[in-house]
Amino acid sequence: MGLGISLITKSYLGTSPISSIPYVLCLIFPVSIGAFAFLLGVFFLLLEILILGEDFPKIQILQIFVGLLLGASIDLSMHLLYFVEPVAYAGRIATLLAGCVALALGVYLEVSSKTFVYPADAIVKIIADKAGKKFGHTKIAFDTTLCCTAGVISYASFGTLEGLGEGTIISALLVGYIITAISTIFVYFNIGKNPDSAKS
Repeated sequence: MGLGISLITKSYLGTSPISSIPYVLCLIFPVSIGAFAFLLGVFFLLLEILILGEDFPKIQILQIFVGLLLGASIDLSMHLLYFVEPVAYAGRIATLLAGCVALALGVYLEVSSKTFVYPADAIVKIIADKAGKKFGHTKIAFDTTLCCTAGVISYASFGTLEGLGEGTIISALLVGYIITAISTIFVYFNIGKNPDSAKS
């Protein structure tokens, strides 16, 4: 997932929805995007506990380590991909699409593993289950909400939409559909498990 987020960010067409808030915040404060991604994960973990109450499995508190790992992988990937500097628009689009596929595959494998996931993905799964919606479709709405929130923070701080662009919109709309497509393909070939517990 960290690789996908980094590739989308390195496309220079706008960062991914899941990293949109951390990216904007790292422009305001001297803290890395990975560190803010971890803190955002802690926020969503607390939200999970609030929503589920006594039904929250205590073992899932270990999601905090997934958040720590994702934050570290984002910072590491950004460092390792220092050479990815697409200039031509076609190259930026290619980098963006590669990032979307990598991120979608990472989210699918993470959620379908039925173990510990990044809290933001866990909260999407909870919402999808309670609403009786597909995970991929719910993620689109969730990602759009994150982008809007990042936009408000950015505009309030800079008067512009820093870190947000067509790439952010494309990834917000595309990643969820790619997850649904990957899920369909994997289930058809009996590879892994479908992360959706409800269909609509």
